Amino acid sequence: MSSPCDPAHARAGDVSTAVMVMDSRLKAIYDGKTGTDPEQQRLAEDFVASMGPADADALLDGVCTLIYMYMDWLRTVCERHDKDVIEHVVPTLVATMRMMPNTFRPEVVPTMAGLLIASGTGLSPNLWRAQYGDWTRAEMNPLEATAVLLAEQINRMVGDDQEFATRLITDALAVTDENWPPGPGC
Repeated sequence: MSSPCDPAHARAGDVSTAVMVMDSRLKAIYDGKTGTDPEQQRLAEDFVASMGPADADALLDGVCTLIYMYMDWLRTVCERHDKDVIEHVVPTLVATMRMMPNTFRPEVVPTMAGLLIASGTGLSPNLWRAQYGDWTRAEMNPLEATAVLLAEQINRMVGDDQEFATRLITDALAVTDENWPPGPGC
């Protein structure tokens, strides 16, 4: 029986913008810029202000798609080594979240852990989250940071390739673009 949280029922959203934002955050971290760059913050605020509600929802869905795709990749890797992705990934990320109280207030950690677990069990994180009501403003930064933490963990797993997680997504998008639009009769 199909779940209402099956990824086949979820919108992918604006994955291109989501990966651009995530990659920008990762590069800043790798460059040692852990504080907020005022110019970068202003540009981000201007970008968000230019978005309409549909654009914001698409970006939100895109970040959830990143989380799903990263957890799906991690699940595949873990299964090759007879490991459980939930057991291998979630505790480490939750521990990291708890060490970042300015980004992950204690009340949002269970939601972010739930997104990871939903994704790790093959469910759509945005459809899973929708069961509990609308996203809150307090969940926006933690959601972005969860995608960044996953990407960074993947980059470390493959031998400190700081661009692997980004390529993983952009390569998937390129394959999708090559197959679009569908040919006649599809």
